[in-house]
Amino acid sequence: MASSLVHFVSLMLLFVFITKVKSDQKVFNVRRFGVVPHGKTDSSRIILAVWNRACQYNGRGVVLIPKGTYLANRMVFNGPCRGQTVFLLRGHLNAPTDRGSWANSDHWIVFRHVDNLEIGGGGSFDGQGLSAWPYNKCDKNPYCDQLPISLRFDFVTNSWIHDIKLINSKNFHMNVYGCRDTTIEHIQIIAPDNSPNTDGIHIGSTTNLKIYNSYISTGDDCVSIGPGTENLDIYGLVCGPGHGISIGSLGKYPNEPDVKGLVIRNCNLTGTQNGLRIKTWAPSPASKVYNLTFENINMKDVSNPIIIDQQYCPNSGGCPNRGSSQVQIFDVKYRNIWGTSKTKVSVNLNCSPSKPCQRVELTDINLFYSGPGGPAISQCFNANGFSQGRQRPQACI
Repeated sequence: MASSLVHFVSLMLLFVFITKVKSDQKVFNVRRFGVVPHGKTDSSRIILAVWNRACQYNGRGVVLIPKGTYLANRMVFNGPCRGQTVFLLRGHLNAPTDRGSWANSDHWIVFRHVDNLEIGGGGSFDGQGLSAWPYNKCDKNPYCDQLPISLRFDFVTNSWIHDIKLINSKNFHMNVYGCRDTTIEHIQIIAPDNSPNTDGIHIGSTTNLKIYNSYISTGDDCVSIGPGTENLDIYGLVCGPGHGISIGSLGKYPNEPDVKGLVIRNCNLTGTQNGLRIKTWAPSPASKVYNLTFENINMKDVSNPIIIDQQYCPNSGGCPNRGSSQVQIFDVKYRNIWGTSKTKVSVNLNCSPSKPCQRVELTDINLFYSGPGGPAISQCFNANGFSQGRQRPQACI
């Protein structure tokens, strides 16, 4: 009898909880505020006004963008909000193609100072990058104008971004800066393999970020990890084509915060220009990169599957007055990395002569190369550590 009463009370409490959650949620449908889904007129002003209503709602405010195609100019969604705010995109949001609407701007859409944000819905953010890529001259001009990043998260905390698609950004698809305790999962990021600077996700000064079970195929890094990234967990990423997963470049500026506590596991890379890369400028100011684990990574036709490059110089004119990098790399683990390499040097640890890499671990490396001059080899410069388990190619530490 007592157990039946407890069960009944539990069901009643659950019912009350569900009812309260439903009553605390309010949906703000942008169509009801005048947005038209034909993709021809700018909807940004109305969408921003709807966001402000949802943000000030004392409950779960949902900004709903139903199925259809919508055109929107630059938008900045500011917090803090009174309750949880949800951006539910079920349609297709298109960026403008007119150069006057995006020139000299570093963003298309920004979410800033929002706690407990959720973005989902299965829709897409289309950056319309084809209209801007011809103006990308940053590889030749260090003073070039920045092109807009499609989706920026600035100082967002305790949030969940899931089940969305980002297409053809003019610059990076997603930039995560100053964020904390956030999960990104089940997203797709797609751009042509020759599209310039279209990194999938760029991260900096961010703590406790998770990227799970996502697909990224772009013309640049699938994920690029900048200074100040701490406790990053990447799991189940499918990457390629593109430039792989990159830590850096680091050491370009003075006083960069350290990079530490990264776990990249159970990922698949296909046809990328690099696999798992750490790159630092030389010369550089001092900083540290440490406590990194790369585990259970499958490579298919990947150039430079494992690479540390502490002589990084992307400038087309070269880097005169070369010195050595002062970025110290240590406690790096490569475990169970297997597949096929497109380059003979499949493991390349090119560390700084003045700050040699310390405590590098190679465990169960199994990389095949069948091209000219094979088989695969590894090469190490200024790298200290140990190897164990299967080693193909033969380890150089």
